[in-house]
Amino acid sequence: MSADEPPRPAGQRRGRSRSGLLTWAALLGAAAVLLATVWVGRREPVGDRTVGEVTRVGVATGDPIAAYLRASAEELARLTAGSPAAAGEGTWALVSFSAYLTPQRLASALGGVPVSAVIARVPLPGRQTEIVRIAAIRVPDDVVAGMGEVAARKDREAADYRGRAAAPSGAADPELRRVYDTGGQVSAAEAAAYRAGCACVYAAVVRSTPEALRGLAVRPGVRAVDPAPEVLRLDRTVFTPPLPEQRDVVRPPADEGLSGPTPTPGLGDSSEPARTVSGPSPNFGGPAPGGSPPTPAPTS
Repeated sequence: MSADEPPRPAGQRRGRSRSGLLTWAALLGAAAVLLATVWVGRREPVGDRTVGEVTRVGVATGDPIAAYLRASAEELARLTAGSPAAAGEGTWALVSFSAYLTPQRLASALGGVPVSAVIARVPLPGRQTEIVRIAAIRVPDDVVAGMGEVAARKDREAADYRGRAAAPSGAADPELRRVYDTGGQVSAAEAAAYRAGCACVYAAVVRSTPEALRGLAVRPGVRAVDPAPEVLRLDRTVFTPPLPEQRDVVRPPADEGLSGPTPTPGLGDSSEPARTVSGPSPNFGGPAPGGSPPTPAPTS
């Protein structure tokens, strides 16, 4: 400042100094926001990592039955009580039976091992039938109740097929009429069987200790106990047990009601969750009343 320049008021000098401090504060604030943004961007996503993952337990079409039984026995023998899955409530396992069981015989076959669900189908000779999974905590009561629900749904399916067969589109197409007639006959037979508490259960989903599972594996009528320590959520797990009549290789059973490659409509697929359940387990869906007929699917 020259000698001729009048002195600046003290307040002006303080104002300049304050302005500089505000500028630096703004810059520091912006830098902090930027760093926070970068940090947030690098954080691990929070959420349920099991969503979208599906675990499959059992056999698939083309699998040799003997190899599956041997592998299940070996895995069961290796299962230890100290494994993470066995700790707490125990390990999930898929139990396959050597014959179709009634709800009452199922209770005896399981020998008190806690069960969560059963897998069933009506073994109609020469017919493919839908595979269903029924939630069952209390055996046989929950199984009987679940069969009653399936029977009611099958009655609706049979009525729907009969209506479609009588409709102008069905009457005008002999092949379509044959499909509807066969679907109605199979659904009606399934309804009658489930309503009578049929011998239709051929597998169960249980959870227990390794010792209890090994004891279950040697009970009469038990074909295999397939431990599944990898299962975390039942609603994200597909169970595919072998059918009792499958002895060599898993393949779709022949359907004598329909010639050619067209399978019977309304059939379940043993490689997918069942369409009908009862109790607390989630409902996997089914044909809506008055909706489209079920999508044909081969039974493994």
